[in-house]
Amino acid sequence: MSRGWSSARCTTVSGRRFLVGLVAVLAVAVLPACGGESRELAGYSVEPVPTVGDIVLPDLANDGADFALRADPGKILVVYFGYTNCPDFCPNTMANVKLAKEELDDPADLQMAMVTVDPARDLDTLASYVTSFIADAHALGTADDAVLNRAASAFGVSYDVATDASGEIQVAHTTFLYAVDDSGHVVLGWPFGVSIDDLAADIDQLLDSPQAG
Repeated sequence: MSRGWSSARCTTVSGRRFLVGLVAVLAVAVLPACGGESRELAGYSVEPVPTVGDIVLPDLANDGADFALRADPGKILVVYFGYTNCPDFCPNTMANVKLAKEELDDPADLQMAMVTVDPARDLDTLASYVTSFIADAHALGTADDAVLNRAASAFGVSYDVATDASGEIQVAHTTFLYAVDDSGHVVLGWPFGVSIDDLAADIDQLLDSPQAG
């Protein structure tokens, strides 16, 4: 079974917010739930499964140490591409991940990383921004455009940072969340607006599945 995955991008122009759809074909994911029952996940998986574990970015919340985009053994890493001046999508998404983490059977099994798509403005502030939501979250940022582009492309993320005629910086970016397992595979993606309960249930289900063990 497959369906269209509409990946929203956020931008602000002249005080108004717009959504731009990016369409891909994804499979609805179903994993065994507790007790052996099948539950249809709120998120979607894509075939072939993207591999991102060999991508390394500086972790600004850890003195710029290299951070590979893969979960620690037995855990799930949730990755988001955004920017700190985002008026709505980014803070709402980060807050929802924080609340979903608190609902998990074991909150320590969820790792969080935010990658900035606006490094020119974010490199000095990203760490404090990300850790204000989740204390042990990873703040990933690089001034190397090629490195950032490679990371974004591996997830299927698009972004654009431009200056308009009035001199205002406009940023557009994909607003999906991505779950990465300990083998570095993107095993699930959630569109903006997924409920906190569904996000937490999906993550617990991923953690209980054989691929997360």
